[in-house]
Amino acid sequence: MIIREKAYPRAALIGNPSDGYYGKTIAFVFRNYSAEVTLYESPTLEILPSMLDYNTYENMADLTSSITKFGYYGGIRLLKACVKTFYTYCTNEHIKLSDDNFTLRYQSDIPNRLGMAGSSAIITATMRAMIRFFQIEIPKPVLANLVLSVELDELGIKAGLQDRVAQVYETPVYMDFNKEHMEKFGYGIYEPIEIPDDLPLFIAYRTDLAEGSEILHSRLALDYEAGVPEVHAAVREWAELTDKVRDALASHRYDLLPTLLDRNFDLRCEVCGSSVSEKNRRMVRIARQFGASAKFTGSGGAIIGIYRDDTFDDMKRELKEYDVEVIKPEIVRHGSETGFPQL
Repeated sequence: MIIREKAYPRAALIGNPSDGYYGKTIAFVFRNYSAEVTLYESPTLEILPSMLDYNTYENMADLTSSITKFGYYGGIRLLKACVKTFYTYCTNEHIKLSDDNFTLRYQSDIPNRLGMAGSSAIITATMRAMIRFFQIEIPKPVLANLVLSVELDELGIKAGLQDRVAQVYETPVYMDFNKEHMEKFGYGIYEPIEIPDDLPLFIAYRTDLAEGSEILHSRLALDYEAGVPEVHAAVREWAELTDKVRDALASHRYDLLPTLLDRNFDLRCEVCGSSVSEKNRRMVRIARQFGASAKFTGSGGAIIGIYRDDTFDDMKRELKEYDVEVIKPEIVRHGSETGFPQL
């Protein structure tokens, strides 16, 4: 039996990066790109490399270009850490697994290290494949925690839960990471939320550089843990912006959304300062020059916003001049509330 599982990139509509600090966010996944994992039974456990894991280059310029675009690491470490985390969880929970071995490989066309949760998509798809292979069940809130722990605990990569929640549920989700609730239940308050098909959303991402979320998250975490007042105030405001967007969506006041999205990014710049690069700021500035709102989808390298129909093509052409691709996200809406925690 050959098992194939997909997971999709994530875009935070509002609230990020407060998800790592008991804040609130709204996020969704979109099917324009995907990570796919293939798993099949084999005599020994084997993890096969993908294109990003090969270490053969035409020359030093090719090596440098590859590192600039994709970073130093491929996905093998993600798959190894995922298998270890899965096995440890099942052992600790006294879930009996068969002795069958498997071969695992992945492929992904999700733009890499640009704030669209490409790494956690690979991990999510891998977890789903192993769940099917061993025919076990893991509740969705717990599964999101496991996916996070692969990067946070096994690989030491700073990250928040929202990517994994959106990817596990595969429907737009409002998330409240209330501290008391998190400490009591181990996960946040998750609710499905409706984002209309005709909301003119765009996503733009840089093609000239891979950044990685750990840099920003590490700096922000240090300031948060040190009790820097401005950072704690920003986390509260990001949460407030999330509630305002939820209310605007529920009341169909879509005209309120652009200002709220813009504020999310502007507040990021106020708090994070130099960690928001000039190229990222330029990407936002250009979008806004064409009447669009704009904020990061995650921690940098990609933005999301609401565009104006009459200027979309011009905005796309202008951003292309700066090595920025623009797409209209195809939001995944499975239309199911299965697996959401009962409040």
